[in-house]
Amino acid sequence: MNNQSDRCKNCERQIQGAFCSYCGQRTSVDRVTFRETMGDLADSMFSLSAPLWTTLGGLFTNPGKLLREFLAGRRKRYYKPVTFFILTTIVYLLSKSLLDYNPLIEASPRTTNTIDPTIFYQASQFMFAHIDKILFFFVFTLALSMKIFFYRTYSLAEYVAVSFYLLGVYTLLSTLKIYVYTFVTQQFETFPMVLMLAYFLWAMASLFQKNKLLVVFKALFTYLLGFVLYIICGMGLSLLIVLLGV
Repeated sequence: MNNQSDRCKNCERQIQGAFCSYCGQRTSVDRVTFRETMGDLADSMFSLSAPLWTTLGGLFTNPGKLLREFLAGRRKRYYKPVTFFILTTIVYLLSKSLLDYNPLIEASPRTTNTIDPTIFYQASQFMFAHIDKILFFFVFTLALSMKIFFYRTYSLAEYVAVSFYLLGVYTLLSTLKIYVYTFVTQQFETFPMVLMLAYFLWAMASLFQKNKLLVVFKALFTYLLGFVLYIICGMGLSLLIVLLGV
């Protein structure tokens, strides 16, 4: 009888050598590491053979199954998390540019006797203009928050991979908001964040499966902590850059 270690983690066929002869995945696949996750940047970023539609379908119908399979080693069948996040960010930026989307331009900063609010206005403008870069903070603050509340299940590197997938979905929701804001109504500015919260709770319950009520409760605090840390980091950096005039 063949040992489980002699089988490909992606297609479960018997393997010999460095790559599976059936699906082509590396036979050395183990737990997700930072090196592997960040290495996705240079690994076939926009490969037409990458199963993008399978990944999108999984993320919107059964995210827990997709995340469990990816973390368990079945990586050949899914679009890689960093690449997925970057692709969705590019779609967002193209939509924002084509539709000249900037809701902050309507804001009119007011002055007080203590702090000049124009500084915060400029910082918020900077943060929005560079959201594609600053959103990386959210990836890592959300992953750190997941590690705090679900520390026994996966490593921090694995939660970073999960976070790239989930925030890719958030970026798609933000892209949808651009079109709703431009062509339908301007009354639902916060709906991507609300939808993302609901999606995150569902994804976490789908991922961990057991004790779903407890998982949802912990996931709520996970999301809130990750978001607060993201705002602190993103707005703090933006304020620093504005104050320094960089």
